[in-house]
Amino acid sequence: MLKAALECYGFSVHTASSPKEAITLYRDYHRDIGMVLLDYLLPEMSGELVFENLQSLNPDVRVVLLTGCEETVADKMFKRGLRGYLQKPFSLPDLTQKVRDAIDDPGLACSAPQSPA
Repeated sequence: MLKAALECYGFSVHTASSPKEAITLYRDYHRDIGMVLLDYLLPEMSGELVFENLQSLNPDVRVVLLTGCEETVADKMFKRGLRGYLQKPFSLPDLTQKVRDAIDDPGLACSAPQSPA
């Protein structure tokens, strides 16, 4: 549903069905990905662990966290470069604004992902 909604606003959207797939997708297509929407509660690994994996590929990855948990779960991620946070439920205008803010942030320089260890 989010994919269709964001595409209606002109964004190109890649989706992943698992945390591992998301990490692989980012590794393979990082040049096409301006930012990542990441849920906190995921099967197999936490959103925080996915965030760490993405940062190991690209320390400047732009991530907006979507969660039903309290903002405190995102506090330590903000200290490590999280670009934004949206508490569920959220409105489509709020989501598109967070996405646009993360993509347009002039203070960030996107760097190429590093080789996996």
